This record gives sequence, structure tokens and C-alpha cells, in this order.
Amino acid sequence: MKKLSKLIITQMEIRQTLCHICAYEEDGKIMELRFEPVGGKSSLGNIYVGQIENIAANIGAAFVQISAGERCYLQLSDASNAIYASVRKGDRPLKPGDEILVQISRDAMKGKLPAVTTNLNFTGKYLVLTTGDKKFGLSSKLSNDERSRLSKWMEEEVSRPDKEFGIIVRTNAADASMEEILKELEYLKGVYRKAAVDGRSRTCFSCVYKTEPFYISAVRDANSRNLEEIVTDSPEISRQISDYLDTNSPEEKEKLRFYEDKLLPLYKLHRLETALEEIQHEKVWLNSGGFLVIQQTEAFVSIDVNSGKFTGKKKMQETYRKINLEAAREIARQLRLRNLSGIILIDFINMENPDHQDELFHVLQKYLRKDPVKSRAVDITPLHILELTRKKVRKPVIEEIREL
Repeated sequence: MKKLSKLIITQMEIRQTLCHICAYEEDGKIMELRFEPVGGKSSLGNIYVGQIENIAANIGAAFVQISAGERCYLQLSDASNAIYASVRKGDRPLKPGDEILVQISRDAMKGKLPAVTTNLNFTGKYLVLTTGDKKFGLSSKLSNDERSRLSKWMEEEVSRPDKEFGIIVRTNAADASMEEILKELEYLKGVYRKAAVDGRSRTCFSCVYKTEPFYISAVRDANSRNLEEIVTDSPEISRQISDYLDTNSPEEKEKLRFYEDKLLPLYKLHRLETALEEIQHEKVWLNSGGFLVIQQTEAFVSIDVNSGKFTGKKKMQETYRKINLEAAREIARQLRLRNLSGIILIDFINMENPDHQDELFHVLQKYLRKDPVKSRAVDITPLHILELTRKKVRKPVIEEIREL
């Protein structure tokens, strides 16, 4: 039986700052949490006419300004298919002064500049259009039958000899009709033309494409198959979501609910304060009595698994196996909840049985596959440290809290 989930969208004060907050709840547990101060908006995903400030060939990068004095980092290997807003003379490499379309792909974090890419992405509920890579791709989470059916539906579009963009079919497309998918394709083509084609004639530093509010993106990206309810207590947000669903997913509108209990605020009902408090502590207790210690350094995230108060009645190795399996599930949740990324090293309790180690590795992989952010368990080292990576997109939640 699949666990049903909820999207909770509300307002609450965090460090005396009023914020919009969006939480994803599964089986009564908060799995993901994101917030922004009311009136503030992240520029992640926005597309600008940027200007090359200088080229740092020794590190294979360029520095791009997207407004006067606002610098971003661009990998040169990522710029082979750049769309120029200025006239480019001949087939030459990028040079200072060139104006190109760039999309913010990663927030500024830990003193690093925001990252931009020239591979522009236009994301819908079912499809993503990409300008850099003009290939056709399907989500790895789709079954073989779903992949075959969706490939057939997209065949005509994909085989066009004059195609200007690539197409990626998202997991949500599994439950969509051919009509819904083709309708979204036409909509995304219109967005692409307005930003990537018309954007070439815009002046330097123009913003040619702005993403929707983060809570609308959360509604769009939620897995329709498992989503039971979208609940908010904000009339304005409820109206925005209703308008979005009317246009893009009318069949989902019945899931939208307006919460009206004035005596118990929505954020208290779903214990969002508790989740924010949890994120700010290094120690996480497990139901078994074991615990995790999560620490973030400049280079990587370390997670230590401890047996704590657990006293199993069976053999010691079986006790360690049970704690490690419970820890694997909680670690996958904590990575999402805290939005930890980059290199992550996990020191599980040592297990002598190689079969138990293999089981643990595959169980963790199973939980990581549910993460919407690309995550991958790499290997277990001879010192029994499990290595995994998680793609960097936004700042860790703890950093966002400290910046308020």
C-alpha cells in the first residue's frame, strides 16, 4: 500500500520574520520543508541576459554578471550551446563583453557565487524542455510499459529534423493522458519562444523568464499518484493555487482544501515548528533508542550512527543490523528535510556479515530513489564508511534559517 502525502502551505514566523512555508508530509512525518520571507523570492530558475565579465581559463570557468555588480559562476564546459543576445562574430569561444542567456541553476551558498547554466530548462508537470541537450529522455522512475507508451506519444515531436530543444518526460507523465501531455508541450513551447527566442533581442541584464512562487512549483512537482491533499490557510495562496490548477491540472483541484480553524493554526496542527527545531539539532533519535549525529563541514556532511539505548534480545550483529536499517530510512528523510547535498559520508555501525552490508546498501538506495533531488549511494569503503552524493541546488535549510 502506497503512503499518501500532503502539501501544507502556510505562513509562520521564523526568527521573528514572517515567512511563507511549504512542507511535504508523508505518513504523518514532514519529509521536506522550504520557506521564503514574505515579499522575498529566490531567483533560482530565472533566466537573464547576462554579460561575460571575465574568463578564468585555468579553472575552466567564466564569471557572468546578471545585473550591475551581481556575479555568477559559469562552467565553460557548459557553454558550448550558449544562446547569444549580442552579435557573435564567427565560431569563436566566449569572450568578455559577450551577452548570453543564462539560467540560475544553484543558489549562492557557503561563500560561493550562484551558479548559472546556458542549458535553459523549462519545467512543466509532465515534461521538461531543454535548449542545451536536444535529446529525448525519460525519467528512470517510469516502468518499461510506461516508457514505451510515452515514447510512442512523443515520437512525432522527437523525430522532427528542425527541433530546437530536447525533451525529458517526468515521472508524473505516467498518469497523464496523451492530450494532457501534448497540451503541456504546446504551452512549454510558448514559454521557450518567449524566453529563449525573443530573449535574444532584449537588453543586457533583462530578466526574460521568472519562475513561479516556490509553493506553486511544489504543487506542480508533487507526485499526483500519491498526493492526497493540498491544504493552506492563506486566502491569497489558495486563490493562486486554484488558478494554477484550473489552467494546468483541473483534475487535481478537488485536492485543494482551505483550512479555517482559527484556534489551531495550520503550522501547529502539522508541527512545523518541531520540524524546524529538529533541523537545527545535530542529534536525531531513532525509535529503537539508537541515534544519528549529523554534522556539516566545509568539505562534506558526516553522519554517525550510534546504538545508544538499544538493547536487542538477539545476537549483537542482529542488533546492529536492525539499527542500521532503521538509520538508513531516517538518513534518507533527514537529507531531504535538511536539504543536505554534496558529498555525504555515513559511518554505520560495523557489521561483520557481508550479506548484511549488501542489504543495507540496497535498502538505502531504495529510499534515495524516492528523493526528488538526484541522490546516489556510491560505495562502502574498507573502513565501512558509506559514500553518497546528492545534487546541490538550494542552500541547506539550516543556512536559510541563520540568514533570516
